[in-house]
Parts: sequence; C-alpha cells; structure tokens
Amino acid sequence: MTDSTTLTVERHVPADLPDRILHYIGGESVPSLDGDTFGVLDPVSNEVYVEAAAGKKADIERAVEAARTAFTEGPWPRMLPRERSRILHRIADVVESRDARLAELESFDTGLPITQALGQARRAAENFRFFADLIVAQADDTYKVPGRQINYVNRKPIGVAGLITPWNTPFMLESWKLGPALATGNTVVLKPAEFTPLSASLWPEIFEEAGLPAGVFNLVNGMGEDAGDALVKHPDVPLISFTGESSTGQLIFGNAAPYLKGLSMELGGKSPAVVFADADIEAAVDATIFGVFSLNGERCTAGSRILVQRDVYDEFVERYATQAKRVRVGLPHDPATEVGALVHPEHFEKVMSYVELGKSEGRLVAGGGRPAGHETGNFVEPTVFADVAPDARIFQEEIFGPVVAITPFDTDEEALALANNTKYGLAAYIWTNDLKRAHNFSQSVEAGMVWLNSNNVRDLRTPFGGVKASGLGHEGGYRSIDFYTDQQSVHITLGKVHNPTFGREATDH
Repeated sequence: MTDSTTLTVERHVPADLPDRILHYIGGESVPSLDGDTFGVLDPVSNEVYVEAAAGKKADIERAVEAARTAFTEGPWPRMLPRERSRILHRIADVVESRDARLAELESFDTGLPITQALGQARRAAENFRFFADLIVAQADDTYKVPGRQINYVNRKPIGVAGLITPWNTPFMLESWKLGPALATGNTVVLKPAEFTPLSASLWPEIFEEAGLPAGVFNLVNGMGEDAGDALVKHPDVPLISFTGESSTGQLIFGNAAPYLKGLSMELGGKSPAVVFADADIEAAVDATIFGVFSLNGERCTAGSRILVQRDVYDEFVERYATQAKRVRVGLPHDPATEVGALVHPEHFEKVMSYVELGKSEGRLVAGGGRPAGHETGNFVEPTVFADVAPDARIFQEEIFGPVVAITPFDTDEEALALANNTKYGLAAYIWTNDLKRAHNFSQSVEAGMVWLNSNNVRDLRTPFGGVKASGLGHEGGYRSIDFYTDQQSVHITLGKVHNPTFGREATDH
C-alpha cells in the first residue's frame, strides 16, 4: 500500500486568506461589472473557501482598454530596456522575499506538495530575472552591403498581449509569460485558470511594489468560455499565449483566425520515456518515477508512457512498482509529502475514471485507488499499469495525474514506432548508454524536446514547445523575445542611390 500521511497531521488553512478575489484593471482592484462571482475550492476538503469575481466580455473590454491606453500613452513601451530591466529585477526580488507565503498559498489552492510549490515560486522569480537580463543583452542582426547599404532589425513591442494560463503550477507559468511579455515593452491582460486564482491575486501588489506603471498589467478572473473567449476574440489583442489542453487550443486557434493574431500554444502531452537494456536502470527508475509523479502528475511533460526493452522489462516493472508504492501521498503542506491532492473534484473524477479503465487495459502493479487515510479530498494513489497495449486509451490519451503505463519493446525500430504512436509530441526521455543510438533516436522521435539520460531539467535559454497536437510555436529564451516583438527591417542607403529609372523623359544620345 502506498505510504500516506497519518491522521495526526491536520489540514492546513493559511492565515489571512482574502475575503474575495477581484480583477485588477488599470491599477485598481475591481469586482465584475455585473457583480457575478464563482466559488474556489480547497482540493483537500473540496469546500469553497473564497469567492472570485467572474469576468465576462465587458470586464475583458475594460481591461483591454486599460492595457491599450497604457501601451499607446504610457511610459512602459518607450522605456529603455535597462529601465524595464530594473523593474523586472525588483519584481524578482519581491517574489523571492515572499517565496514561503507564495508556496503556502499555491500549495493550498492547487494541492501541490509544499516543497514543490516552493521550488515553483523560486523558479517564478528566476523567470523575471532571466528576461530582465536577456532584454538588456539582446542583440539584433545587422547586414552591410559595402559602399551601398546597411540593413538592420529593429524590434518593437506589439501591443496588448493576452495571457491564458493553466491551473498546474499557476504562479510559475504566469511568470513564464509575464516576464518576456513585459520585458519587451508590451502591456498584458492575464486570464488565470478558474480552478486556481489565489496566487495570481498576489501579482498586483508585487507589481505595484516593484514600480510597474498602472495599466501595464491587468488581470481578469473567470471561466474560459466567458473571459478567455472574450480575450481571444478581442480585436485590440494582437497576441495570445496559451497553455492548456489541446482541445481548448483548437478552439482558440479557430477563434483567433479571423483576427490573424499571433499565437503561441503549449498544449497537451503523452510523452514517452524509452528505456533500453543498456541503460542505468536505477537512474531510469528514479527519473521516471519523478517524471510522472512529481507535481501530482499534473504536468504536460510527464513521461506517462514508459517503453522498456524486453531484456530488462520484468526487472524494471518490479523495481518501478516497488518504488511507486513507497511514494508518499499526503496533505499538501506536509514537507514529507511527495504527491498531494489533485486540483479539483472534476479532475479527480477524470483521473479515477482512467484508473478504472486501466484495470481492463493493463496489469495493475501499484496503486489503483484512493490512499488509506484520505477518504475525502482529491487524493489518488500513484498508479502503475504494466503490459499496456499501444491501442489502449491509457496509452494514447493524456490523463494528467499520477498514472503511468508501461509497455515492452524488442528493437530500436519498434521503440521508435511506439514512441511516435500518439497524436501528441511534446517531450521524450531516452535512456541508453549507446551514444549513436541516443542521437539517432532523439532526432527521429516526434517531440519538441528530448532529454537523454536525464530528468526534465531545462535551461531557460532553450526553446519550449511541441509538435503535432502538443502545440504551436515555441517560447523560452530568444524565442520568447521573437514572439512578443515585431521585427522590423530597416534599410539605409550609404552612397549613391542605385535606382532603376522608369518614366524619365527620353533624350537624344
């Protein structure tokens, strides 16, 4: 049975929770124009702990107007990069100074283990610091045609960026979009996930303390079909950056098409972890356990399909199942907890439906239910299915929870076919000590990102994004700068103008 927190540890409710969560528009905290609200649940008790303003089209219009005014009339887009950089560094300073409080609220709101939520808060600060440095160091292309022309690239902020963020690690993922959008001089309207608005409500105070001008950052809470839809369809929002489900991404793609908006979409995944017989099995087990059970399994890059070469398959499954049973499920605020509570009862029901389905599609070797001692709340045992066929739904469909499918293979060719046998293509993890195989396989696998003999560790300078149903475009490093700026080519004649002559009056020669 999976280890779980004993009942002597009680549910933690942070002190000084807000009475209500409001929008933030034009530098002021405001309710919805129609006064509508929605309840936000604590995933440990599934009780409503706060009401949040439910934004609609009118609230989005008000936020976009504030952001547009700040862009066209305010100082932010016209500041020198160094001036914006200083403010972004101050934002990072404030986030770092409040990391414990941020983690506490994030853990309470999402069900993430407190130690992992703390890491995400610190990563959020690093995102701002990274783009604060990058925008100052940014160099653009210049081309010289000797004696005739100089051509150079001038980058300009685009306008109002619409940012739509998910409920897994929400604060960190918000920072990931806010950092480059603000660094490049845009103004923003953020629509956070409705399941987890608590940590997003801290941004206004952080930005005010750091000196961000009013109207540059705006926040509208609400349902995706209301606030999110209105943001995507607003004609004065030329950019949409979205992280979430592939099906939602398809809707956004269609709704943005009439406006020819710039789109960056990081969508779902069903990433393979491929373990060859020559791999370091202990390291592979450790990494693949962490890769699917960290962040409660609610991570787009989770290696939720583990493909293992038959020579080591039985050993791997036994070791993996044994270790998965020891993963500690517990209350999110307990520092010993490794898997907390899933974010919402709706998502809990979805994950549990896949667990039940998996019992008919594979051999259950660990987990498979609710952990002992957690009869309420959205707790799921780390669940492992072996001998899963490639056409099984638990092999093909994104579960987004602590559930993994293990499948055997014999040859490199079979492993590659299995790895590519889904509609998704976000990440892949390859475990082998054969250098030639590692490079050839990684370059053939259909994934936007590949890790060789490595857990998911990403340098912020590298591109993040997927192929197939896993996304459109890339962000991260200079790719984020590309997305949030217009690249204008400027051409200057240096010497005599070399023009073809049309229409000149004919002269005698």
